Amino acid sequence: MKIHEKYIKRCLELAKNGLGITRPNPMVGCVIVCNNVIIGEGYTSPFGGHHAEVNAITSVMDKGLLEKSTLYVSLEPCNHFGKTPPCSDLIVKSKISKVIVGCVDPFAEVAGKGIEKLKKHGCEVIVGVLEEECIDINKRFFTYHLKKRPYIILKWAETIDGFVSPDFSKDSVIPQNGLKIDNKKLKQVQIDASQLQPVWITHEYSRQLVHKWRAEEQAILVGTSTVMSDNPRLDVRYWKGDDPLRLVLDSKLRIPENFHILDGHVKTIIFSSKEKEGSKDLIYKKLDFSKNIVEQINHKLYEYEIQSLIVEGGTQTIQTFIDLNLWDEARIFIGNKSFLRGVKAPIIKGEETSKMQIGLDTFKIIKNI
Repeated sequence: MKIHEKYIKRCLELAKNGLGITRPNPMVGCVIVCNNVIIGEGYTSPFGGHHAEVNAITSVMDKGLLEKSTLYVSLEPCNHFGKTPPCSDLIVKSKISKVIVGCVDPFAEVAGKGIEKLKKHGCEVIVGVLEEECIDINKRFFTYHLKKRPYIILKWAETIDGFVSPDFSKDSVIPQNGLKIDNKKLKQVQIDASQLQPVWITHEYSRQLVHKWRAEEQAILVGTSTVMSDNPRLDVRYWKGDDPLRLVLDSKLRIPENFHILDGHVKTIIFSSKEKEGSKDLIYKKLDFSKNIVEQINHKLYEYEIQSLIVEGGTQTIQTFIDLNLWDEARIFIGNKSFLRGVKAPIIKGEETSKMQIGLDTFKIIKNI
């Protein structure tokens, strides 16, 4: 079994190459082994291209070796016609007699049928090698198909004294960077909210990491307060990749037309209680704000085949997801600043699975258990 784990780990390494480009297909890696030597490898191409098994089989120089080889794959081979033919058919045609599968595909069109076909044609199949790891790498895909909603990531930055934004009243005081606070030496800083510039809690490296995440996920959501106070772009200008679909909660359509979020630069959906005509890249969707907003949003995103969502704020929006227990992980930065007063950070409970330093910032991940 250890030798199987070795090659499934390699499948997982290969699968990661598809992050952000294979959706709505899952990220899959495949390795073909003959006499303890890897003779072929592949991972899922961008959507519409070949699957991992096809790329791996194609990469084998001597096709005569396939019938005495073992194929390792992180996710069950498909058994249906989509953009491409079934991978299980190619495996059978290639006379590969042994297949090691990391986990079963949750998609209803597959869901064990690929494994069943392989067995029916005399193939020896072993399922469940590093199963948890194989599910985790496709957590977005699994959540979408099993829970009928996107994988939800909550993200925020807070100060060392637990605030996500300062008090913008006229007498507000914001101390300079530093862990130690000397009230007698605080420098008075007047915040002009009309400039609509974010008050950064984290440094540029942490912010660049956030833009990397945006390129990896399909959609990003903020509330009206965040837009009105920060005028964010919600794009990936500090990273290379596709911008996520922008989602905004604006029940009363208060956001001025000259704000970045309405510029048409990135496809955007405004969720409102009112009807309004939009355009191709600026869509208005009416919701019933007297009912569960989060469930309505999740339902809409499921219809749009959105498998992952970053919720970036503000506190009220994030806390709503937490209180309804509709979240999967939280990514939290704790910056090396103090505000003394302001908007408190969301209150969350879960399992802390990771913690690290990024410069002077502390970053942690909390999983919903």
